[in-house]
Amino acid sequence: MASKSEVFSSRWGMLLAMLGMAVGTGNIWRFPRIAASNGGGSFLVAWVVFLLAWSVPLLILEFGMGKGTRSGSIGAFVKTLGPKFAWMGAWIAFVATAIMFYYSVVMGWTIRFFVGTLTGEVPGATPSAFWDSFHSTSGALITHVVAMAMGLFVVSRGVKGIEAAAKFLIPSLIILVMVLAVRAVTCRVPAQALSFCSP
Repeated sequence: MASKSEVFSSRWGMLLAMLGMAVGTGNIWRFPRIAASNGGGSFLVAWVVFLLAWSVPLLILEFGMGKGTRSGSIGAFVKTLGPKFAWMGAWIAFVATAIMFYYSVVMGWTIRFFVGTLTGEVPGATPSAFWDSFHSTSGALITHVVAMAMGLFVVSRGVKGIEAAAKFLIPSLIILVMVLAVRAVTCRVPAQALSFCSP
């Protein structure tokens, strides 16, 4: 008897999980720098166009393949396009694994900065000094292990674990972005913050 595939308990949970896969921490720490150094507002216009013309359709296609086949990436391509296209699914699995290695390190850094903020180390230290005292130490390895353990815990609970994590983390990310945006335009030099959006 074949085992029944796990499914999301709600469309909201599924949508948040999809957003969690598509929207990473790069939107917080990398995207603003890239946008500011490539034209600001004009870059945002081009970004939105490509988001709607390229990324969203691919996300919908990926969702449709997954829902229609109820399989992982390799199985989805085999069932949709045939065995000759299994390599496409394998490539996606490889890329997702490579991204996991990259983001787990960044998550470890984030944990360290979060703890440093709670203990008062970060506000009192220059960013470069705080970073230099951490990145090549055993502390970086420890926070990486903690980050991997957190990810393993969520994934080990299956779809329910992923859905529960997404329902908490994605709204938290949206709230954080909104708070940072309000903070940027209400700081002592709002004109300087807004200047990053000008071409």
